[in-house]
Amino acid sequence: MKKIIVNRLYVFILSIVMSGFVFASSTSDMANLINIAGKQRMLSQRIAKDYLYIGKHIAVSKAKKELADSMNEMAKDHKLLVDSINDPEIQNLLAFVKMSGEDFKAITEKKFNLDNAQIALDLSESMLEGSQYVVDSLKKKSNLKESEIVAKSGKQRMLAQRIAKYYIAYQAGIKDKNTVDQMKDAVKRFSDAQNFLMMSPLNTPQINRKLNKVNRLWKIVYKFYLNIEKGGLPLIVFNTTDTITKEMNEITNLYVKISSK
Repeated sequence: MKKIIVNRLYVFILSIVMSGFVFASSTSDMANLINIAGKQRMLSQRIAKDYLYIGKHIAVSKAKKELADSMNEMAKDHKLLVDSINDPEIQNLLAFVKMSGEDFKAITEKKFNLDNAQIALDLSESMLEGSQYVVDSLKKKSNLKESEIVAKSGKQRMLAQRIAKYYIAYQAGIKDKNTVDQMKDAVKRFSDAQNFLMMSPLNTPQINRKLNKVNRLWKIVYKFYLNIEKGGLPLIVFNTTDTITKEMNEITNLYVKISSK
């Protein structure tokens, strides 16, 4: 499965290199497109996380609803991106993401076992890489100085869900070094980005209040996340990462509003 995913990505990257560049959306829409594309990164991690939580019979009702909602949101936002962008480079990546999304949906409908869990993790990584490329391409084509802050804030949503994904993956039996390393890397990247955001001159009083709220929670819970090998706190991890994701989504939307002024 990993080989198929890598080969698909190679084919699409190759076609991207050979394609031309035409971008249809106005710069006033760019921040919102970056936000939407950035949210796809988060959804790729949340869907895999929910599949693992359901498989481990933890927070099943909430995870099932969240998984279904995430699948619907991913499809809706993907269509919006496809309809809003006619840059051949980005369209090729969006086609790859759509194809991977179909595989993703199929695997999450299968009975949980370690093999399917690993495939779900692999697909989530492939979709994350494709979605990140879309975000980076939009940033590169944007003349908005605020595009960087929108992308960085939006990435915090993904990192929070990524933390929960790798935490439950370890508890589910994928107890390799990569699982631990990816978890610790996500925690570090979240901390570094949070410090950057809190120092931003673009922050309004409302954004500062929300960032401080996230920071107070983060200073307590990040230690739970780093204790992945001990485990024992899957519900706390599920709920706190969802809370952080929700708050960072609201903060990102506020940065989008700043960019639109």
